[in-house]
Amino acid sequence: MKRLACLFFFSCLVLLSTTAAAQTKKSREQLERDKIEIQTRLKEFDAILKQTTATKKTSLGQLNAITSQFQSQNRLVNTLDREVNLLSTNIVEIENEIASLERQLIDLKAEYSRMIYNSSKLNRGLSIVSFVFSSSNFNQLYMRLKYLRQYTASRKKQAEQIEKLTAELANQRSQLDERKLDKEKVLVEEKTEKEKLEKIRKEKQGMVNTLTKKEKDIQKQIAATKKQQEQLNRMIKAAIEAEIRAAETASKKEKSTSTKKAGTSMPMTPEAAALSSSFAGNKGKLPWPVETGIISQGYGTYPHPTLKGIVEENDGIDIRTQPNSNVRAVFDGVVSKITSIPGYGNTLIVKHGEYFTLYSRLKSISVTAGQTIKAKTVIGQVATNSEGEAVVHFQTWKGLQIMDPTTWISAK
Repeated sequence: MKRLACLFFFSCLVLLSTTAAAQTKKSREQLERDKIEIQTRLKEFDAILKQTTATKKTSLGQLNAITSQFQSQNRLVNTLDREVNLLSTNIVEIENEIASLERQLIDLKAEYSRMIYNSSKLNRGLSIVSFVFSSSNFNQLYMRLKYLRQYTASRKKQAEQIEKLTAELANQRSQLDERKLDKEKVLVEEKTEKEKLEKIRKEKQGMVNTLTKKEKDIQKQIAATKKQQEQLNRMIKAAIEAEIRAAETASKKEKSTSTKKAGTSMPMTPEAAALSSSFAGNKGKLPWPVETGIISQGYGTYPHPTLKGIVEENDGIDIRTQPNSNVRAVFDGVVSKITSIPGYGNTLIVKHGEYFTLYSRLKSISVTAGQTIKAKTVIGQVATNSEGEAVVHFQTWKGLQIMDPTTWISAK
């Protein structure tokens, strides 16, 4: 009975060990994917920020970019820390499994020894042949033969379990050595990334200290930016209103072939309605307007990074990229308007049914008004400002309702 319990426990232990190993592998694979994703983003940061290092200028754009870099670097350190903790837990689990397997092996070997001893004691040292044929009658002969078959099978099974258990122990010890090596490698990597994080933190703090001394200049810059943004918003609203009026006029002329989508004041042809629906269906999956870039200033209202009590607003997102990068349309559509706005430079609006996307701070434009374009069509090149920063301003609208662009473009 004890032997059966021992064998059952061993089987359960191997099963649990296999399940735990599979779960650990899955967790580590996810951490590896997260790590690779973050490292890819950090490479983009390095490539972009190196472009402005030579200028030696400290700007709000530079501070915003390095703040984003710090956040990504911190995520990488946290990911490595989780990996270390996972490996530490896994090492403890394997050590516990090894200890249990060793105890089970001792019990199995002891049980096997008892079986050999009992067998010898039972047949009183006789050979198997002598033991069988020394039976006093046929019935005893039959029972002894049956017993020997069962006992031989039991001993064979016991020996097989000892062999399996010994192999499993060797496997667990090998896994333990691998995990310990993995942990040492990750600890070294984590130490290196923590040093990078501290370097970025000091650089960020230095920028904050420098910008804090320029309070008056920054306040003037904020006021000027606010006026420029208001002018940009007036322009895009006027452009969208013009599109709506044109659609209404066309709708009156062709009532039989036009449709009006529920919940919007903009009539649309079946083709425009299909394009609009397709745009909406790709929410969160749209490509970025630049191939590589980082969001240096997000959408919405948020406190100024250096001036207390000052709140900034952004109706779109500012994406920092490399100088002379191509700017791309994020979806199929028609170029609705091309203009220039002080502070935002060359600006372009693309219509996607009832949706609109805006691209500003372009040094050149390579499409024309009224042109039908596809997703990822190059519409121009990004301009570089006086601080040496290449930043494209991007907005998304549904009719006259402005939306957060980060909810529409794919995550990075």
